[in-house]
Amino acid sequence: MTIKKTYIFVISLFIFTNFLFSQQRSTAGSQKIDNLLQLVNYAYVDSTNENKLVETAIVALLKDLDPHSVYIPKDELEKMNEPLVGNFEGIGIQFNIHHDTLIVVSPIPSGPSEKVGIQAGDKIIEVDKKNIAGIGLQNSDVQDKLRGKKGTKVEVGIKRKGEKELLNFTIIRDKIPIFSVDASYMLDNETGYIKINRFAEKTIDEFREGLAALKKQNVKNLIVDLRGNGGGYLKTAIQLADEFLDQNKRIVYTKGLNSPQQDYYTTEKGGFETGKLVVLIDEGSASASEIVSGAIQDYDRGLIIGRRSFGKGLVQKPFSLIDGSTVRLTVSRYYTPSGRSIQRPYDDGKEAYYKEFTRRYEHGELVTQDSIIFPDSLKFSTLISKRTVYGGGGIMPDVFVPIDTSMASEYFSKALRKGLINEFSLDYTQSNREELLSKYNSVINFKTNFNAETELLESFIAYAEKNEIERNDEQIAISKDFMLIRLKAVIARNLWDNSAYYQIISEIDDAVITALKEINGTTFKKEKIV
Repeated sequence: MTIKKTYIFVISLFIFTNFLFSQQRSTAGSQKIDNLLQLVNYAYVDSTNENKLVETAIVALLKDLDPHSVYIPKDELEKMNEPLVGNFEGIGIQFNIHHDTLIVVSPIPSGPSEKVGIQAGDKIIEVDKKNIAGIGLQNSDVQDKLRGKKGTKVEVGIKRKGEKELLNFTIIRDKIPIFSVDASYMLDNETGYIKINRFAEKTIDEFREGLAALKKQNVKNLIVDLRGNGGGYLKTAIQLADEFLDQNKRIVYTKGLNSPQQDYYTTEKGGFETGKLVVLIDEGSASASEIVSGAIQDYDRGLIIGRRSFGKGLVQKPFSLIDGSTVRLTVSRYYTPSGRSIQRPYDDGKEAYYKEFTRRYEHGELVTQDSIIFPDSLKFSTLISKRTVYGGGGIMPDVFVPIDTSMASEYFSKALRKGLINEFSLDYTQSNREELLSKYNSVINFKTNFNAETELLESFIAYAEKNEIERNDEQIAISKDFMLIRLKAVIARNLWDNSAYYQIISEIDDAVITALKEINGTTFKKEKIV
């Protein structure tokens, strides 16, 4: 045998021996579990469900790891993946259940319901000749009855205003998109706004489509709203950051005990590499949202405005088990370009970890920046202007915006908890849809000219009284502006789309107002934000 062949043989033997050794190590615990299951089956006093016992054991095992490693049973996997894959199969409507009746808020554009003539405001009374009105319908019931495989048929009976008889439609189910960009519009003559609710498979396409529309309106500044965005695909976060940063910039890197360091860089020319940029975040912004905002902050590309983000810096990889179920296992941590790990501690267990919002609220962090204390060991510097930023507990914004409690009252809180804002707005839209669309031919027209106080206030108070919320003029005065804007915004959404809602609500959105002030002020020049 030659020296070269001997060398290859020794290396191969070494690898194989290590593999066997690792197998022996890894199966020691599994053999113990197998022994226990055999004992239960052989000696236990009652009959047992072995599959259920195994699933309980898996959940218990993962509980001792980090808070984001999770087990997903086979029958739940598809539904959990839907928001990230970006579609499901069904009839394509946005709906509300109001007064125990299923009401179409709007058909999804180009979806199967719109194609057969289903309209906003239609009431679905029958499904496959069976009555569904007045029977205590729940959201889960609607999904069970109307979702289904692409190509299958469902018959619905529609009650439409102005029609005496039920209208019958046969709808052929199809793939329905789940959009991750909620809104894209111009806030003023120069500043655009894009709201992203998750980082899904099609998010970058939706973003580029929205940005292209804004460019046609000569957008110069951009506000990207990632508040409440809990994350999604790492790849999508990298794609979005690439839209704002020039070439050969490291966006993020990941590494773990069994995962060597992997670096992700910008590649192609992005759609908004110049122009003033603001990213909005809050305590609900996590993971992919923090990757994007961390990269923007580290390169001094834009301002981060809002409140401290969630603090999830762990990367999960899905592993399929033999029965089709999946474990999403944390395999590495990610780090921002300056080297920050933004993962907050989870040493006190999952329960304490997920009570972080409550802790922040009780500590006063949501209303005052001074309540947030980072040790010097977590200090980092941005890569261009050397500003101080922090790791170890989420992304700390450059400009803090507290929660506004000035318009809060028990009266308005009760109305929200009982769902009366949405119910009243839907009733109002149902009764006045044609007149409103005739009078206000655009969202801007509606935003400018619809007088919510004159049109809605007393009617809503009366509606609330019918629903057991006693009139309280003092509390109504405190919440009036917020209440009216919220009602107006929901009506706009019922008439047009989600983007219309955000266009209206921006009038009282402190983070958006602050972002506009910063864009139009001197901060970008002073802080060397480019």
